[in-house]
Amino acid sequence: ARVTLVAANASMPDPAGVDVVPVGTAVELREAVLRAAADADAVVMAAAVADFRPATYATGKIKKKDNQEPAPITLVRNPDILAEISQTRARSGQVVVGFAAETDDVLANGWAKLKRKGCDLLVVNEVGERKTFGSEENEAVVLGADGSETPVAHGPKEALADTVWDLVARRLE
Repeated sequence: ARVTLVAANASMPDPAGVDVVPVGTAVELREAVLRAAADADAVVMAAAVADFRPATYATGKIKKKDNQEPAPITLVRNPDILAEISQTRARSGQVVVGFAAETDDVLANGWAKLKRKGCDLLVVNEVGERKTFGSEENEAVVLGADGSETPVAHGPKEALADTVWDLVARRLE
C-alpha cells in the first residue's frame, strides 16, 4: 500500500516507506488531508483535533500587568475534517474511519457521532484518567454504518489497529 501520514506534534521517527506530511494547525491538517484523500482508497482519521482554536494569536509573550486580569480568549470552531471527508468522498467506494474518545455513554455517543459524521467506521473508546492517551494499550468498539459493532478487548494498540484494518479491507473488497 502507498501510505500518507499527516501528522502534527509527532515525537517518533517517520515510519519507513510512508510519505509524511507535517502540519502545525487544524487548518493545515484539513488542507493536507483533503489533498491526500483525493486518491486514497481509505482515510483513517485517528487525530484528536481540538474542536476550537484561538481567534487570534499573540506574536509574543502576553505579559502580566500589575493587578490586571488578562483579556478573555475568543475561540472559533476548527474545521470538522472527518465530516467533510465523509460527506464529500473524493472517490467512489472510499472507506472513511473516524475515532471518538468519550467520557460517558460511550456507545450512545458513538452511534450519534457515527450518524452525524457520516463515516463508514467509528472507533469508540472511553477516555479518562490512565485510559488511552499515553498508554500502550487500549479497549474499543468499532461501530459500522451498517449497524455492526466489533468489540476489541483491552490489549495492545496493535491489536486494535489490526481489527480496524481488517474491517476496512472487507469494505474495500
